[in-house]
Amino acid sequence: MAGPAREELGAVAAIFCGPDECEVLSRSETDGTVFRILIKAEGLKDAHIPLELVFHLPVSYPHSLPGISVNSGHLTRAQCVAVKEKLLEQAESLLSGPMIHELVLWIQQNLGHILNQPETGSGSGECTFAASTTVDDGLWITLLHLDHMRAKTKYVKTVEKWAFDLRLTGRLMFMGKIILILLQGDRNNIKEYLILQKTSKVDVDSSGKKCKEKMISVLFETKVQTEHKRFLAFEVKEYSSLDELQKEFETAGLKELFSEFVLGLVK
Repeated sequence: MAGPAREELGAVAAIFCGPDECEVLSRSETDGTVFRILIKAEGLKDAHIPLELVFHLPVSYPHSLPGISVNSGHLTRAQCVAVKEKLLEQAESLLSGPMIHELVLWIQQNLGHILNQPETGSGSGECTFAASTTVDDGLWITLLHLDHMRAKTKYVKTVEKWAFDLRLTGRLMFMGKIILILLQGDRNNIKEYLILQKTSKVDVDSSGKKCKEKMISVLFETKVQTEHKRFLAFEVKEYSSLDELQKEFETAGLKELFSEFVLGLVK
């Protein structure tokens, strides 16, 4: 992490110093730093709404925008997305300087105004999205590899929900001990999915305690090409043989992807 970013994170940690208020989730010389801040912000009717803000500071920060994920059990997914978009807009005006503390203060002061916007909505039920108007040129495809799933039923439901909420299509694929997630959609939504995947307690450890996913790897990421199939939905599929799994990739126009990245997983 660059010096200015390290100093800023230290200052933020000193400000949000309560139990679990600020937690560094990962550090990497190539991918930057991911950390979480837990706050309460004033929403509608003076209600104090707990927010989980996850920031990803790339190595080029503060000269490039941080990645931001917003979660709250008191907001719909659509409202969380609206809050994230407003935070990113605010971050653009603060580019090249320390901004995390200012962003946190800003959302604490402006959450109610954002939730009061007609396009945001104030309901508490599941959110729904209009059909995506993104042209194919905006589509990306990413292949993820998971080492294992102990709490499979809950894990699968969580992955399906994230894919639905973020308007991602593709496949969650099981073949023997191999677990693959193929995501297709807007690149920013795929990035948000990865933040959720790495920061949420989606599985259990050997003792049955809830834990975060630490053994996930990105095998491949590219812009969707003309030969690639456009997935219409996100589906969970199990394959009885390697040939069956290979056929799925070939049908999707991903034969080379299978040969280069998937075959090596078979032991």
